[in-house]
Amino acid sequence: MFIQTETTPNPQVLKFMPGRAVLADGGMEFPNAEAAARSPLASALFALDGVTKVYLGNDFLTVGKSEGREWSHLKAPVLAAVMDHFTSGRPTLLHEDGTADEIDYEGDTIQIVQEIKDLLDAKIRPAVAQDGGDIVFDRFNPETGMVYLHMRGACSGCPSSAMTLKAGVENMLKHYVPEVTGVEAVL
Repeated sequence: MFIQTETTPNPQVLKFMPGRAVLADGGMEFPNAEAAARSPLASALFALDGVTKVYLGNDFLTVGKSEGREWSHLKAPVLAAVMDHFTSGRPTLLHEDGTADEIDYEGDTIQIVQEIKDLLDAKIRPAVAQDGGDIVFDRFNPETGMVYLHMRGACSGCPSSAMTLKAGVENMLKHYVPEVTGVEAVL
């Protein structure tokens, strides 16, 4: 098994591509070891000294490290943990993701929300995934025109994520969906 690695715009996060599916659908972020209990892969990574966060995407994962650790010391143990996981045949998740129910939108707002989600899925998320991150729709406020998004993976805490959100994502959504007046990240 050959696992490729890539740097991300966030120097504290490294992207790992195992050459196979990591998650069948979407992505999941684990900000700490307790949250990772449902994922054998994420739990194995948090068992390594210096790992601070893990994001699992469709065909990649990103790992965040603590400030005092160097990738030159942490990269090999992460690669070993990822390889051990995939060669063991263990599942990435032990059970289904229990995400919150979506908001029920009414009238014209249903179409607006669908347009926002379609743009995110078709144009924005693939570009952000190249840097080891993800942007996920949270909600739309039809009264203010604000779109709220979750920044995950390498995007979470990245120094350039605010610029990406405002200059890239917000401009694109405002261009294609005139009802959108702005974009904000939610934690």
